[in-house]
Amino acid sequence: MAAHLSSGRVNLTALREAGRRELREFLDKCAGSKAIVWDEYLTGPFGLIAQYSLLKVSAAGPGGGGRAPALPHSADGRASTQEHEVEKMFTLKPGRLPPADVKNIIFFVRPKLELMDIITDNVLREDRGRSPQRDFHILFVPRRSLLCEQWLKEQGVLGSFIHREQYSLDLIPFDGDLLSMESESAFKVCTHLILEEKRGVVLCWMLVLVQQPSEVLTLLCYSELFPAQGTHFHSLLVLTSADEVPVLIRFISLHLVAYVKLPPEKFAPKKQGEGGKDLPTEPKKLQLNSAEELYAEIRDKNFNAVGSVLSKKAKIISAAFEERHHAKTVGEIKQFVSQLPHMQAARSSLANHTSIAELIKDITTSEDFFDNLTVEQEFMSGIDTDKVNNYIEDCIAQKHPLIKILRLVCLQSVCNSGLKQKVLDHYKREILQTYGYEHILTLNNLEKAGLLKPQTGGRNNYPTIRKTLRLWMDDVNEQNPNDISYVYSGYAPLSVRLAQLLARPGWRSIEEVLKMLPGPHFEERQQLPTGLQKKRQHGENRVTLVFFLGGVTYAEIAALRFLSQMEDGGTEYIIATTKLINGTTWIKSLMEKLEPAPF
Repeated sequence: MAAHLSSGRVNLTALREAGRRELREFLDKCAGSKAIVWDEYLTGPFGLIAQYSLLKVSAAGPGGGGRAPALPHSADGRASTQEHEVEKMFTLKPGRLPPADVKNIIFFVRPKLELMDIITDNVLREDRGRSPQRDFHILFVPRRSLLCEQWLKEQGVLGSFIHREQYSLDLIPFDGDLLSMESESAFKVCTHLILEEKRGVVLCWMLVLVQQPSEVLTLLCYSELFPAQGTHFHSLLVLTSADEVPVLIRFISLHLVAYVKLPPEKFAPKKQGEGGKDLPTEPKKLQLNSAEELYAEIRDKNFNAVGSVLSKKAKIISAAFEERHHAKTVGEIKQFVSQLPHMQAARSSLANHTSIAELIKDITTSEDFFDNLTVEQEFMSGIDTDKVNNYIEDCIAQKHPLIKILRLVCLQSVCNSGLKQKVLDHYKREILQTYGYEHILTLNNLEKAGLLKPQTGGRNNYPTIRKTLRLWMDDVNEQNPNDISYVYSGYAPLSVRLAQLLARPGWRSIEEVLKMLPGPHFEERQQLPTGLQKKRQHGENRVTLVFFLGGVTYAEIAALRFLSQMEDGGTEYIIATTKLINGTTWIKSLMEKLEPAPF
């Protein structure tokens, strides 16, 4: 059992075990030796459900030039090679499948037509004359697709698959308080969710999204996953759709200054000689969650507070190793030896996070980062949001990455309730002339999402919202924070502030401000039958599930965890989302290039 998933008020291990059980049942349907061909995108999410012990490859390794996807190892070795007979794992790619002396080939794929083309190529290149013949199977994740099956039928390979099934990889437990569906286009294509029961576990999928968000049907649950909490289990739905932006600025994140997640594209390893540091040339993958003591301690801190924690931890570890010199008796030596594995793991963890912190510091101390952060904070403070920004113009002239430009322009637009028409036209003209007219579809998508829009002549409500909800704090204590605004060194995520106010004193106190936010808001109380209600224990906190439709940033997660840890908070938060995002990945999901004509 993964201890970090079962340590909270809600035992998320039940969800993980349900997924593992479903996967084992499918593997057992395919009798005989097996090779799994992975859609590479799925290896990350699957690694959190079905770890190495469940999909264990024999000592022979991938073989044949195939590259085995990197699934993490697990401490609980309940499943063995003999149980499920998975001997090889390959990454899905065009051409002939790597050689593997197995009876079954199983494709784990998302329902995408471009992947069906690759699978078709794999199957057609298979030597039908070989003996014994292989059996093909396909597992669609998370939904079976009639369109994909029809495509395979038209290519003449559908009949080659003995089993065509779906694996409902819906809510993936990332940590004891964090669930994600990891839906790629969750914001762009957020259509409908369905209540589903999986082996006795009723998922907390709420919804059938119809024409208006107020028609959302919330169905929250009691089962082994969400035991009866009586009236003490609450849910808050943060709904983001492609047509309206119900939460004003939560998705246009500043450069994250919470340690837990800075832009990952910044951390490509350098070779020796670049930047004067001798760093490894190969990236090192780490699976980070609250099971790692040091990571759990620093993940939600402002980056400026991380250094002192690492320094303190280094002194503690150094002192612990020095104890070996004071061990004189057999008992003392035995005690030191028993603690050695934990101490070595702590030292390795410290080395990893110290290296990461050094890489982050190289970025946060750069002039470009400071200039970018200054402009973002000015926009959040309402400074010079109604005119063309000189820094943005300079970045366009120097052809900085387009995503960076779009984030800044959208942030300015949202903080100003739209841009003056001449300012908007200027930005659009500069972007298209500099980066190419093929990006006109991207600008159109941003306009549809309400991120890039002209002012309609109405009042700019953002200053009122910012002041009333205290979204911007000038004096922030980053070392010992007392407010959620520490995650952005001044800005308090609106979504989390709403969750905080919902818990105490309630939304009635901010009714007028809520009317200023795009999209409707509503509260609905669902009473459990009397027999399922339980009396709240003295000192027991409420549990609130916050479900972000469209994605959640790591800074929002850090802010909600901060609220959970407040002594007088009275509420513990469980976070669920359709996708874990940052400003870069979120904007990228809305980008679309107009392909040039073929003539």
